[in-house]
Amino acid sequence: FLALKIAKVNWQTKLNKAAHHTSDYSSREAILRRGQAFSITLNLKSTAQAGENFTFIASTGPSPSESQQTKAIFNLSEEDASGWSATQEPSEPGCMNFTIVSPANAVIGRYKLKLQTVSGNKVSATPLGHFVLLFNPWCPNDDVYMANEKERREYVLNDSGIIFQGLEKCIEQEAWDYGQFEEGILDISLAILDRSLNHRQDPAADVSSRSSPVYVSRVVSAMVNSNDEKGVVEGKWSGKYGSGTNPLEWSGSVPILRQWYRRRYKPVRYGQCWVFAGVMCTVLRSLGIPTRVITNFNSAHDRNINLSIDKYIDASGKTLHLSEDSVWNFHVWNESWFIRRDLGSFYDGWQVLDATPQERSKGIYQCGPASTRAIKEGDVNLDYDSSFVFAAVNADYVTWIHYSKKRKERIYSDTRKIGKLISTKAVGTNSRVDVTANYKYPEGSPKERRVYKKALKLLGVRSTGNRNKIRRRRRPNRTQPAQKPSISGKLILDAPPVMGQDVLLTLALKNLISDFKTIKVKLRASAILYTRKPKAEILQLSRSVKLGSEEEKEVPFKISYAQYKDSMKEDRKILVTALCETKQGASLLVEKDIVLQNPFLTIQVLGAAVVHEAVNVEVTFTNPLSEAVTDCVLRAEGSGLLKEQLRISVARMDPLESSTVQFEIIPYKSGTRQLQVDLVCIHFSDIKGFVMVDVAPA
Repeated sequence: FLALKIAKVNWQTKLNKAAHHTSDYSSREAILRRGQAFSITLNLKSTAQAGENFTFIASTGPSPSESQQTKAIFNLSEEDASGWSATQEPSEPGCMNFTIVSPANAVIGRYKLKLQTVSGNKVSATPLGHFVLLFNPWCPNDDVYMANEKERREYVLNDSGIIFQGLEKCIEQEAWDYGQFEEGILDISLAILDRSLNHRQDPAADVSSRSSPVYVSRVVSAMVNSNDEKGVVEGKWSGKYGSGTNPLEWSGSVPILRQWYRRRYKPVRYGQCWVFAGVMCTVLRSLGIPTRVITNFNSAHDRNINLSIDKYIDASGKTLHLSEDSVWNFHVWNESWFIRRDLGSFYDGWQVLDATPQERSKGIYQCGPASTRAIKEGDVNLDYDSSFVFAAVNADYVTWIHYSKKRKERIYSDTRKIGKLISTKAVGTNSRVDVTANYKYPEGSPKERRVYKKALKLLGVRSTGNRNKIRRRRRPNRTQPAQKPSISGKLILDAPPVMGQDVLLTLALKNLISDFKTIKVKLRASAILYTRKPKAEILQLSRSVKLGSEEEKEVPFKISYAQYKDSMKEDRKILVTALCETKQGASLLVEKDIVLQNPFLTIQVLGAAVVHEAVNVEVTFTNPLSEAVTDCVLRAEGSGLLKEQLRISVARMDPLESSTVQFEIIPYKSGTRQLQVDLVCIHFSDIKGFVMVDVAPA
């Protein structure tokens, strides 16, 4: 028997990629999914004898070993205990065709494949090359198996999407380019796993654990933020973003991941929650784990997990930072789809993961996977971090007036319902789907109250008096609940609030009893982040309002453009509060969040879009301000349409002037693509738009 001489190894890349749903990856490498057969052809220099003594060796990681499932040695025609197998197929003379199958629970990552031949007592091993093995949502035996093809196309193969932001009453669609198939992104995703703390502590054990989506997704949730191990994105929620990029300016994950990789793993500045979630969605989809992005409106950040968020204001209505707790206008996290061997099949399905560094979990800023079933059933003791997510969608919001260290009064405020309109992009379209019912039973139902009590008990929070509220959720030693005031109030916008124009509001007050009363109203407006953290004071007013028996009155006021313009250059959010006090009886706090609307930006593709053919795009946009602006930049990006971000400078725009810009794109992938356009200017926050482009094959 002669040692096998191989002229060429043909990895049948096109054929295998089509069968394994990996044709979209830009790499020429063999990218395969586990639990599924692939073909390989050897072109020989010398003819081979009958192939009984062929042995294949597949190995991954820095120190492959059979005991850790990072190395498999398997002979032709017999399935090895490791679950790997190879069979020889009919072939032309001078060729050998093999079909190789990996097990559905194989470790994912980059593998080496060798062929070992034995001739007498001579053993020779020939390297056949590398391949990448990914999770396989198409394989019924894989932990990430997803039965529905439309869902697989959305949650694994769609490389663009929508992230919902804004306010519960004013939801905005923001386009995000995931770009998981773009050049280098899969390699960067694998590098993320290799940079983790677990890998540095014990590389062999870390690689061996990469067969589990529970393990891999948790590692990614720690690595997408920079807090512990020089991960990908550095968060920033205050001050200026001069030493980096304002989080609002990102439109996709590809530039972020490439910058991290090219600059030798230096965290990219800066991100906020949707950036962390967008990047994590890219990494998990590229590794083959079905993943989506979720927005929770009125999201609680409950530091001590006692299911109560305390907000303190002073006697003038100004927000005080006396508590670490907060309620964000919205918070964005991810859900990934897999089974939970560690918890039991009841908890299979969507799992919450959150890469935003809010709290440590087992000493590291990571969160999840927490089963949505566990959150809905109040099983807050289950791995991982289900109590933190339960609080985010269920805590109580309690407001206090803080007069002094010794004296504070619990004040009545139209309780913000926490965890509203939990949203994600629909399968196959850009519309919004409400998934709140996956997280909780209907508000106020007996089932919901039962779950709530169970969670309090598991968290060791005592529930005390206050029978008149449906839900009794208190800390130990809480003072009495807020007295219900004898007045009601509401802040109403007189017209949609538009960037560059005055904001007109009305405070509508009503006396609920027959006594005459004088109300002291303290109005405030502040520029805020989406976390509702004040950045700058915009306006302070005091008014005295006299109300007769059961009388209603309207107090009009305005926030002028001149008052807010300097604080609205990076963002468009304002919090208005009205503290209403009477001589006798309880005080009332009325709050309203406002997002200033930007003028629309319109995008038109002028002609049919075809792969490798140039097509023009026309963008029309308007300066929202009644003053001239200079030094604006129009940016365009989109996976499959533009390989790198396109930047066009817009020298000057007169007050309220509309401008039109044309540019050319040469699509390089067919299918429905998302083109995003963004007008960036130092004088106002980004004006963004997107259009879906159907690209025909060449």
